[in-house]
Amino acid sequence: MTDKLRVAVVGAGRWAQRAHIPGWQRDPRVEVVALADTDPAILAEAGEKFGVRKLVTDYRELCADPDIDVIDVATANRAHYEISAAALEAGKHVLCEKPVHHDFHETRALSELAKTKGVKTKLGFTFRYAPAVQYAKSLIDAGFVGTPYIFNGYEQNSQWIDPATPMRQVDPNADPDVIATSSIEGYGAPIIDIMHWWSGAELESVVGTMRNFVPERMVRDTGKTQRLNIDDGDMWIGEFSNGMLASIQSSYVTVGNFPGIEARIYGSEGAIIVRLVDEFGICQTIKTATKNEVEFVERPIPQEFFPTGGTSEEDWDFLFYSCLCQDFATEILSGGAANQGDFGQGALVQETINAYERSFRSRSWVNLPLDAA
Repeated sequence: MTDKLRVAVVGAGRWAQRAHIPGWQRDPRVEVVALADTDPAILAEAGEKFGVRKLVTDYRELCADPDIDVIDVATANRAHYEISAAALEAGKHVLCEKPVHHDFHETRALSELAKTKGVKTKLGFTFRYAPAVQYAKSLIDAGFVGTPYIFNGYEQNSQWIDPATPMRQVDPNADPDVIATSSIEGYGAPIIDIMHWWSGAELESVVGTMRNFVPERMVRDTGKTQRLNIDDGDMWIGEFSNGMLASIQSSYVTVGNFPGIEARIYGSEGAIIVRLVDEFGICQTIKTATKNEVEFVERPIPQEFFPTGGTSEEDWDFLFYSCLCQDFATEILSGGAANQGDFGQGALVQETINAYERSFRSRSWVNLPLDAA
């Protein structure tokens, strides 16, 4: 490895340009050395915008490059698994947007492959790395909430409440009679990740339901309006091994500002509420209360949880992804065992989503792990 961590980003579209590439470039220890995209126009645009000279249309060239340390997969969902697997086989560290695969077994297999190759992985659980969420986790670990009793998680997204807003990452040929997972997987995954991370225990069982509130929608890839039977509203309950109860709400049709993530945890000693909502020029807040002082009071977020010079007045996607990239760079460069939010965690989140779907289809409680007898 050179004096800088050398990163190649595969997929140079909107999210890569808003979060991935500038997030990496914010860290002085990192150099984005290459971009890949199947669309030459998008590739050229991103290369010029971010000053990246090596531009390729086949990601395999980057996997074969011995000077590249990290492959960052920011493509459409259908390519996540293939590219991640190839990069790991080539001995690269891998950051991948969620989900790696719709089947948690496949994500878990790549987690094991990474271990055999001696490399690290990370999922694009953007909101785990928000300074407010990291600060809350430090408070939980320090005993602020005591014994956790209840977790409430919300992904409140009004992005597609208008059916004319083009839907991406959907299958226009899916069976219209079978509701398909979309909101809970594409946007609910980050709050499920936080739920697991904050709980400190194993999820044992889930039950819940999905709804399709807006049946006719515009499909981005076709430009046509058609029946899209997707879960644009979900509600779930979970039971943890430490006795904690959890609820998750995920939706495309709940009115509110982006990104619309809220995590609440209540325990024997105190409670924490984190809002990752871009309101009034601020992208995050954290409030706490104790059993003796029950009014929730906003806390300042210590600077140690921000990148150098970072503030809550920045755009949420740039700030949170900068934190994610910084964390991954630190894990890789340190050479230690630390590796939060890795493919193993991604497999756990995907297994939870698969359990939610099974619960809805069977109209019953579902126990975890799913492979248990």
